[in-house]
Amino acid sequence: MSLEKLEALEVRVRKLVDLLVELRKDKTQLEKQLQKAQEDLDKQKALLHVLEEERTNIRSRIEKVLDELEILDLGNESPGGVS
Repeated sequence: MSLEKLEALEVRVRKLVDLLVELRKDKTQLEKQLQKAQEDLDKQKALLHVLEEERTNIRSRIEKVLDELEILDLGNESPGGVS
């Protein structure tokens, strides 16, 4: 193998090694971003669960108040059906 071919091969190997190092850095950065995104998603899911529970609680309370208002309204009706 000639010296020129060896030097060309060495240059190509260096470029490949540099590319591999860069790709590993990118992979590490992407893994960190993915982990943060997963943590953010988990927080959002927890918040959604809390908000859904609050909505259910509020809905239940509103229905209870409406039922009480309906009972009061029925109690105030005159026997002729006119309030």
